[in-house]
Amino acid sequence: MLDANLKTQLKAYLEKVSQPFEIVASLDDSDKSRELLGLLQDIVGLTDKITLKTDGSDARRPSFSLNRPGADISLRFAGIPMGHEFTSLVLALLQVGGHPSKLDQDVIEQVKAIEGEFNFETYFSLSCQNCPDVVQALNLMAVLNPNIRHVAIDGALFQDEVDARQIMSVPSLYLNGELFSQGRMGVEEILAKIDTGAAARDADKLNAKAAFDVLVIGGGPAGAAAAIYAARKGIRTGVAAERLGGQVLDTMAIENFISVQETEGPKLARALEEHIKQYDVDIMNLQRASALIPAKAEGELHEVRFESGAALKAKTLILSTGARWREMNVPGEQEYRGRGVAYCPHCDGPLFKGKRVAVIGGGNSGVEAAIDLAGIVAHVTLIEFDDKLRADAVLQKKLASLPNVNVIKSALTTEVKGDGQKVNGLVYKDRTTDQLQTLELEGIFVQIGLLPNSEWLKGVVELSPRGEIIVDAKGQTNIPGVFAAGDVTTVPYKQIVIAVGEGAKASLSAFDHLIRTT
Repeated sequence: MLDANLKTQLKAYLEKVSQPFEIVASLDDSDKSRELLGLLQDIVGLTDKITLKTDGSDARRPSFSLNRPGADISLRFAGIPMGHEFTSLVLALLQVGGHPSKLDQDVIEQVKAIEGEFNFETYFSLSCQNCPDVVQALNLMAVLNPNIRHVAIDGALFQDEVDARQIMSVPSLYLNGELFSQGRMGVEEILAKIDTGAAARDADKLNAKAAFDVLVIGGGPAGAAAAIYAARKGIRTGVAAERLGGQVLDTMAIENFISVQETEGPKLARALEEHIKQYDVDIMNLQRASALIPAKAEGELHEVRFESGAALKAKTLILSTGARWREMNVPGEQEYRGRGVAYCPHCDGPLFKGKRVAVIGGGNSGVEAAIDLAGIVAHVTLIEFDDKLRADAVLQKKLASLPNVNVIKSALTTEVKGDGQKVNGLVYKDRTTDQLQTLELEGIFVQIGLLPNSEWLKGVVELSPRGEIIVDAKGQTNIPGVFAAGDVTTVPYKQIVIAVGEGAKASLSAFDHLIRTT
């Protein structure tokens, strides 16, 4: 199952296992069970700390649990955790085997203190780059607290469950049989939902903090670079982010970040976070900014308020809240979001195997999505508002070669249709005739660009007609001491490498402002 190179790497990791445990597999006579058995046999052949039993009685087959004698751990994989989930498997083996997590100690203690019954089920796809964060977070929580149980389920392998629960987006997370959440979540996000007092406690902690020299709002590439450059100057630096990593977390392949030939968004996001942590930076995650109160006079402090009820003050600010996927804003879109309307073809594409889907948008993102989906689904219809596609020529050529793709140009999507449970169609207006047309389909993937996360700044910071923060060559906004960087600004070309440079520049500008005014 595993090639020689992967076995060598895994063997090195398994040397960190300090406490013996067993893998208990539930199998049948299917090819997938034989494939899973081969994987598990490869694993136990690499260490004497793990034993394998094949007499499991779980109804989901193939599946396996990780059990440590003397410890009440309920952690199970239903399916074969390869692809993006192989890392989840490796981490689970290490953590059940006694290897400590890198999670902050206060968060570990919070997990251990949770009381109640928490039976989590996570549906994932092997091509989903967002799913491992959820799987790994809940696996770790199950290792730390016997009140928390977790099973990670490959939706493509257990299609009957996916159909019964009408799951059309991954990761889909269920708690005690009820839908808990969809989309990427980490330990802290999960805790915030099940530990009801956590938000108030966090807000109290933030309110008690002293003022920062530089406070960065946003934790994507621009925010990370800004924080690192500020901390290297030896000044008091803080980062408050809705989610560390930002939109990079939702990006699949990255092949144009200079000096890194190829990586994936979540990997780059983790690297950014680890780099920030090498410096004396106060990181405050899960904090969504809601208001900016600028300093009234030079020498006074700026204040940022958050939806949690917290408020932070700083001598200078760097706004790097990034952007999000633009929505169609048509009837039915929100109603069927996660029930046929999707925004991540890599994550959710496998759930539409053999079905008919549409891709909205003819830029690079839309055409790439159509190409990827064509290898999975029965048919793809790409809908473009303009009278021509805007994607690179090489992508258009590839798209034209695919037999199960058709392109509709000069079309405006006007409605998402459904049966009350899931999407069953799409209505568009032919812009050349003004006639309405209906497509019967099961999925819609929206790929129409980005929208800056700047609503909370309206009326305070000068914004462009597109809602972007207007900045000068130094990243300065119209408010002295308030700078901005990355996709939320008017700087053209929304690229990771540009965001990193702009974050560094804004930070240097903030430091220059400090030494001239304080």
